[in-house]
Amino acid sequence: MKLEKIVILGGGTAGWMTAAALSKHFANKVEITLVESEQIGTVGVGEATIPTIRRFYQQLGLSDKTVIAKTNATFKFGIEFVDWQKSGHSFIHPFGLFGQGTPSLDFHHYWLRARTHDSTIDLQDYSLGVQLAKNNKVLMPNKPQNQLEVFDWALHFDAALFARLMRETAETLGVNRVEAKVKSVQKSKEDIGALILESGELISGDLFIDCSGFKAELIGKALEVDYLDWSNYLLCDSAIAVQTEKTGEISNKTISKAKSAGWQWRIPLTTRMGNGYVYSSKHINDEDAELEFLSSLEGDITSALRKFKFTPGRRANAWQSNCVSIGLSSGFLEPLESTSIALIETAIAKLIDLIPDNQISSDTAKKFNYATALEYERVRDFIIMHYVLSQRDDTQFWLDCRNVSIPETLKSKLQNYEQNAELKPLPWDIFGKDSWLALLDGLGMYPRKYNERANNMPIEYLQKHLAFMKQEIDNLVGKGVEHERFLREEINLNE
Repeated sequence: MKLEKIVILGGGTAGWMTAAALSKHFANKVEITLVESEQIGTVGVGEATIPTIRRFYQQLGLSDKTVIAKTNATFKFGIEFVDWQKSGHSFIHPFGLFGQGTPSLDFHHYWLRARTHDSTIDLQDYSLGVQLAKNNKVLMPNKPQNQLEVFDWALHFDAALFARLMRETAETLGVNRVEAKVKSVQKSKEDIGALILESGELISGDLFIDCSGFKAELIGKALEVDYLDWSNYLLCDSAIAVQTEKTGEISNKTISKAKSAGWQWRIPLTTRMGNGYVYSSKHINDEDAELEFLSSLEGDITSALRKFKFTPGRRANAWQSNCVSIGLSSGFLEPLESTSIALIETAIAKLIDLIPDNQISSDTAKKFNYATALEYERVRDFIIMHYVLSQRDDTQFWLDCRNVSIPETLKSKLQNYEQNAELKPLPWDIFGKDSWLALLDGLGMYPRKYNERANNMPIEYLQKHLAFMKQEIDNLVGKGVEHERFLREEINLNE
């Protein structure tokens, strides 16, 4: 099928990211129209990202400095999980690698061997990303000379301002915006033929992209594509979000703090703080959740309290007939690892890869659906792991989380690590082995044995090299600049 016109329903982060990227890709070969109404709000609570966001906007010709300045952004070197393993314990999931391995064996096998002689050896000491986050420093990546220097960074930003920037970019690239509410959808056999606006105008297209959020106006209501419910794996189904005034030093990491029936986020921007509580309504009622949340906030509240319910899961097909769902219409997984925007990025990337020109083949949708299903399932498994490996037993919520029946894919992954420290990557997994390692160690899961090849040197020699690695990382951190100073001097924070 020749693709001549794309219609995107819904703006916000998902809609305008999609519009900007596709308009850049097709370079005026395809007409792109985005329909949105300012009367319809967006969820707009996600403000933390992973490093892929930087590659996304750089492909649109935007620099880090421009995006940071226009979105009140701060640096993010990782997520600190507070009280997740148990009360009083914390660890950081960084962007980057742990330690220096060998061509034939990953570092964590040597670290595990060293732990058999000294259980206090901390994996976090061997990550530059962790140490930058702990010390609130900024260091710009250069061409790494070895694995110790490999790290990355992402952003915390104002999602509304980022969506505005994406809109400006998209409209500059030729996207046509229509301000209107959709009254109904005109169907032609199994396809969508046009959107019928309240004014009576018809917006027709060859391909429709549903960015209408939880409402899923096209993929859900019009095409009635089933939604796969994963609430048997993930118990949280509710969230509260609010903004507070900026207090204290601006941190370069997201905080995720375990609470009685879920977890609370704290995301620093240059002008304010983003806060939220994700919880299970089966374990705490909304009133008590709100009280627990508000009593823990720092600084005065500067916005209205936003509340929403959700069902973790995904569409059975993200692409059905001539409709592709992107963002919340495609599925939702709690923002524990900042994956909501990342899944928008990967959906857009798949569209671009599968439609290199303006021709859609007969198996394009099948390939898109296969990859999307795996991506959502990999993220699902990674998030489930946070709960099932927690050692907390202080509330019924945490006891129930530890006793859920986990998917076979996650069960196999955990068993392989427990038995022989194996961390094989799986196709379409957003998280690499070092991310899995950070969580496994942070939550206190250790394998029965390590690879025998880690015994290829005397223990004293290994310990000497570990001390050298730690010192090298400390030296690199020493070259970093304090986060707020970097924002002020390099990004012109106060201008």
